[in-house]
Amino acid sequence: MGKLVVTEFVSLDGVMEDPGGAEGYVHGGWTFKFDRDADGNKFKLDELATADAQLLGRRTYEGFAKAWPSIKDEAGFADRMNSMPKFVVSKTLGTADWNNTTVLAGDLAEDVMKLKEQFAGNILVAGSAQLVQGLLEHELVDELHLMVFPVALGTGKRLFADDAALRTFELAETRQMGAVAVLTLKRAAS
Repeated sequence: MGKLVVTEFVSLDGVMEDPGGAEGYVHGGWTFKFDRDADGNKFKLDELATADAQLLGRRTYEGFAKAWPSIKDEAGFADRMNSMPKFVVSKTLGTADWNNTTVLAGDLAEDVMKLKEQFAGNILVAGSAQLVQGLLEHELVDELHLMVFPVALGTGKRLFADDAALRTFELAETRQMGAVAVLTLKRAAS
């Protein structure tokens, strides 16, 4: 059975909004102010290389689908992004034109459980704030990879909703990569 892994860039105060600066958020591009060095870049590449599929929310999908098909890189990150199976959760998206993308418009918990049965490895979720909050609510997240940047942004979409239920995770690993800390957390045993 596959494992659902949520990977996020987050600020010290839990904001995950617009880390790359393409969404018009007042602090957009905040991750570029910090060096995550070669180890941080390798971590992100390895994370993608070892995943069997990606699961995305509609807004993240639209941003990725607009950018990634035209990107070429020597590390192979773009090739992997473009070639791997992708699933976008949306009740409003009619079609998905990005290579190897399927729209999931049914029940979130049922659709994700089917994906976990379909894939043996990791199903990676990046960005996708609303989707991630739904996955957490349904206790479908097996692991969190949080690249924590040393900045408090004050406002913006947060990883955990203000009204989120209590969630407990087990700290599996911490690593420093340049100016950022990478936390790997696993869902706590029930």
